[in-house]
Amino acid sequence: MRKTVLALAALASLSGCASASKTYGPDGRDAYSINCSGLARTWGMCYEKAGSLCGPKGYEVLAQGSDRGAVATVNPSGGFAASTISRSLLIRCKD
Repeated sequence: MRKTVLALAALASLSGCASASKTYGPDGRDAYSINCSGLARTWGMCYEKAGSLCGPKGYEVLAQGSDRGAVATVNPSGGFAASTISRSLLIRCKD
């Protein structure tokens, strides 16, 4: 029972908002890489983060990607398996 509670707490801590980092687009101009991967996150969180970064001027999506997968681990006391979802956006704020 205790292991189940710890596993659920770990999963809950992985949820939350999308993360962003400043980078450069294909043309060398400033851009943002936004990550909203995970089962508890959605594409909507990516777009919401883009809107908060760029404000009322808006943004342009330069690239968008997603992938699904699985992860599993086994040890002497048991095993764990889960689905994974990765989502990412590359955006540039409009001038």
